[in-house]
Amino acid sequence: MPAIDFHDESNRSTYARREADKSWGALIRSLVDPAGKRVADVGCGGGVYSTAWLDLGADTVTAVDFSAAMLSGARERCRGRDRLTFVQGEACATGLPDGSVDIVFERALVHHLTDLPAAFREAKRLLSPGGHLIVQDRTFDDVLRPASPSHLRGYFFDAFPALLTIERARRPTTADITTAIRTAGLTPVRTRTLTEVRRTYADADDVRQDLMARTGRSVLHHLDDDQLRRLADHVTHELRGLFPVREEDTWTVWTARA
Repeated sequence: MPAIDFHDESNRSTYARREADKSWGALIRSLVDPAGKRVADVGCGGGVYSTAWLDLGADTVTAVDFSAAMLSGARERCRGRDRLTFVQGEACATGLPDGSVDIVFERALVHHLTDLPAAFREAKRLLSPGGHLIVQDRTFDDVLRPASPSHLRGYFFDAFPALLTIERARRPTTADITTAIRTAGLTPVRTRTLTEVRRTYADADDVRQDLMARTGRSVLHHLDDDQLRRLADHVTHELRGLFPVREEDTWTVWTARA
């Protein structure tokens, strides 16, 4: 199976079905004061974090994504929210004006990109003097945690080791990202680790439905439907008797300033 097609309308809501965890907001506030800031959420997906920035007090948020389908799902999810604008554009060419934002936020984006320096040069162009770039993504070490009720992704690799090979190939290292940010002229580069609650599952059916929908999990698009059913069987078998289950994601967060 190929990787997820972000332009397919059937995937328009896959990244729009959750809320940002409070642990994310606490980390952001430790990095920057969001109050009154202009934010560009580049690679916004379903708009979950676009609205989260508004909830933290941002003055305006411009949600940018290269996919019209993703933006359609985000607009639907964010209907009625003020001070939020949607723009179709590439991470390396957003089309936004020079120096137009105080914060560029890129979550779960960079592992999909082939030219990190170009993306970070675009971020620098968008930032006002002293503005912040915040990049949140998972390194290979972040996804390599052992399988457990809090780390369901580990069960994916137990059942289908080929997925681990895919993850290894697509995940940039901390050194890759740090070097690319510095090459773009942003300094200093600092890293933090974030453990973010992804979702709490009430029972096995809850987990199965989430997995079968491939909700917010691009790696699962490399499995066909039969493989996905087998994976759901494996994961729910491993979780028997343990519900409710709280799944957590480990992230690395890089910050730098213009």
